[in-house]
Amino acid sequence: MVDLGPLQTTIVDPSFAACLVDGARLERLWGEGRWTEGPAWLADSGSFIWSDIPNNRMLRWDYRSGAVDEFRRPSNGANGNTVDREGRLVTCEQYTRRITRTERDGSITVLVDRFEDKRFNAPNDIVVKSDGSIWFTDPDYGRSANYEGELELATCQVYRFDPATGDIRQMTDDFVMPNGLAFSPDESVLYIVDTGSTHQPNGPNHMRRFRVGPNDRLAGGEVIATDPKKFFDGFRVDTEGRLWCGSGDGVDCYDPDGKLIGKIAMPARVGNLTFGGPGRNELLICGSTATYRCRVAVTGA
Repeated sequence: MVDLGPLQTTIVDPSFAACLVDGARLERLWGEGRWTEGPAWLADSGSFIWSDIPNNRMLRWDYRSGAVDEFRRPSNGANGNTVDREGRLVTCEQYTRRITRTERDGSITVLVDRFEDKRFNAPNDIVVKSDGSIWFTDPDYGRSANYEGELELATCQVYRFDPATGDIRQMTDDFVMPNGLAFSPDESVLYIVDTGSTHQPNGPNHMRRFRVGPNDRLAGGEVIATDPKKFFDGFRVDTEGRLWCGSGDGVDCYDPDGKLIGKIAMPARVGNLTFGGPGRNELLICGSTATYRCRVAVTGA
């Protein structure tokens, strides 16, 4: 672990000042990756898990000792990770085009790998709702020499899977490249990033807001924020509904309506982040080849 000095921040709106801890510092936890992604905090074991995608492995940082070890290799191109309501790790595997769950004994359960008998493209980011349903994005990033076969689904969308019933539903129909996603604290809103500019010259790089209605049906879908750097990616929400987003030069913080209120500068492009630590008041950040930590004055939802 390396102390990189005081946190460098930009206050765009005065409300952001209350989100910061006086004297907070930025620490690099580990720096031997090729592209880090999929951060997840496992509270039961006090560990931070992330994916090192090009190296086809997952790493683990122990909060108490600061030690880093390999959690899984090969990881089947693991990208996004999250934790379900029982504290189990749920993972998007790009190469195998599936969603898996790591059980308490370390065994791996395949939860879902297709929709209407067609294999997914490359599951990317993932969240678990309070009812246990698993929501994930399915762009076609992650295709490589290890990625077998052609795409079977005509478009890239967002899906909802219910582990209790086995029901799988397509929840959107107008995305280009769905990427990061997160629910508001009360789960009445689902935010989804579309990074279609990577595939279309004038494609989107923005965040959309959907209302979550009865039977989890989505309505609305208006654009609330556009990233001028074209680097929206993964993000998380705090208990007050603010959106903490990976960006090209650090972490951007938006209010629930998509207004930028502040920034945390980082020495690398930030692909994703999560809240962790015993108080869930530390940002655990995946930035290019490394992972970082800093304290904030908010709590992750």
